[in-house]
Amino acid sequence: MNRVLIVEDEEHLADGLRFNLEADGFEVETAYNGELALEKFFVENKTFDVIVLDVMMPRKNGFEVARALRESENFTPILMLTALGKPEDVLDGFEAGADDYLPKPFDLSVFTARLNGLLRRREWFARERGAAKPPTENDTFTVNGKTIDFDNLELKSDQETIHLTLMEAKLLRYLIENEGKPVSRKTILEEVWDLHEDTDTRAIDNFIVRLRKYLENDPTKPQILQTVRGVGYRFFKED
Repeated sequence: MNRVLIVEDEEHLADGLRFNLEADGFEVETAYNGELALEKFFVENKTFDVIVLDVMMPRKNGFEVARALRESENFTPILMLTALGKPEDVLDGFEAGADDYLPKPFDLSVFTARLNGLLRRREWFARERGAAKPPTENDTFTVNGKTIDFDNLELKSDQETIHLTLMEAKLLRYLIENEGKPVSRKTILEEVWDLHEDTDTRAIDNFIVRLRKYLENDPTKPQILQTVRGVGYRFFKED
């Protein structure tokens, strides 16, 4: 039985989602603010298969909760609920560590589909990459002595294993599939994150900074994730 944590300060919404999920066979717990949610992990030492996380909450907002979990190396999939309609807010959620987002108000069937999608993260990620050819038959790619495992969202080296968020993996995959080609920030917004409005692209730059730390020998002098001035970025695999 899959365990779901719903973090939502609107108690009627949290309880309604809990009722419907329990009717579908899920085991569900609720937390009505961000601090209570973090207590379930850091004090009660509970584990969940997926987290439904509202953004606008008292005490600690959803961004802060997601960031705290990721910084503690908790990589439970997060479906972020947001009444904030700006693309920048969506990117802020991705940067904090969310795996998917759903704007309020939402249809229950869409919510359930997104939740089940995260619970089947491997299959869902395969669908998201569409008809594009995967980097290798086993959906791994090796660069600079490090192996990117797209199925398990991990980057492995002899020294460590780094867990990737779904959004980090999607961006990295897209750049690899366009190896050697300059990719604009606007293209990344539209093709990787499905955002089609004029958006502040600083969040993309922050993602690139983080990926450089994972991949480059010297992130301050990138050789793999190169900046194309005035355009965006280019992936280059050294021989």
